[in-house]
Amino acid sequence: MKIRIFSPADEAAVVALWQRCELTRPWNDPHKDIHRKLAVQPELFLVGERDGVLIATVMAGYDGHRGWVNYLAVDPDHRNAGYGRALMRHVEAELEARGCPKLNMQVRASNALVLDFYRAIGYTTDDAVSLGKRLIPDTPP
Repeated sequence: MKIRIFSPADEAAVVALWQRCELTRPWNDPHKDIHRKLAVQPELFLVGERDGVLIATVMAGYDGHRGWVNYLAVDPDHRNAGYGRALMRHVEAELEARGCPKLNMQVRASNALVLDFYRAIGYTTDDAVSLGKRLIPDTPP
């Protein structure tokens, strides 16, 4: 798999992949999420290609205190081949190079397969409660 920075020409394929991986939700417009990411550390929005076909994505960021990962996705037809691990290693290296001491993410508690994946690559559950507040509402796509 070739890992590269997202290009605006990838948008339709990325949204389709996220939908296929069931990452989208009615209250989050994926197109707006993409455009917001392109305004902040766009070099940390990565895609994975195999034979010229987009098969994986990850969005990362670093706020000076912690790194964050969002939208890690691997096409279901290409899972269990190490692509998710490769993207995470790439992101971890990029964040570490920026001096990032810790990486966090949020995973839905009901998503056992994804939780198992992250545990298998060294992530543990933090003793913390995730809180959120929407500042700018998205309209459903």
